[in-house]
Amino acid sequence: MLYVTALFIHLLCAAFWVGGMATMHFAVRPSAVATLEQPPQRLRMMAATLRRFFVGVDASVTLLFVTGVAMILAGGGFRGLHWRIEAMMSIAIVMAAIYVYIRASVFRTMRRAVDESAWPVAAARLNTVRKLVTVNLALGVVVFGVAIIGRAG
Repeated sequence: MLYVTALFIHLLCAAFWVGGMATMHFAVRPSAVATLEQPPQRLRMMAATLRRFFVGVDASVTLLFVTGVAMILAGGGFRGLHWRIEAMMSIAIVMAAIYVYIRASVFRTMRRAVDESAWPVAAARLNTVRKLVTVNLALGVVVFGVAIIGRAG
């Protein structure tokens, strides 16, 4: 039962993180650009939206690693892991590193620039967030593919 519970939490967290990135990338940001005419409005809205989203991502990333390790240990430990588990863990580490960089550096600079009304700096940092989220979104899709397709092999 512990394994199934960990798997359930793991999948919810992965869906939240990857689905949230897709929503931000394909719906929220384009909608902000289409409906908020002034860059200051868009940048304030995106900073506030990302701040709220990142709180959930913080919890999701933490729980993904905790539940992932719990499932590995429940399955007998790290020795002799299936290639797909190693691949998912490796990609997850890269994704987490990118996220930590976004959260601790790029987004912090963006928020400070928004607070100081330094709109060109804020816009450049938001563009960096967008590019890094695009990379993480692609990696997240790969992880889902490895999880599903890897089961067949």
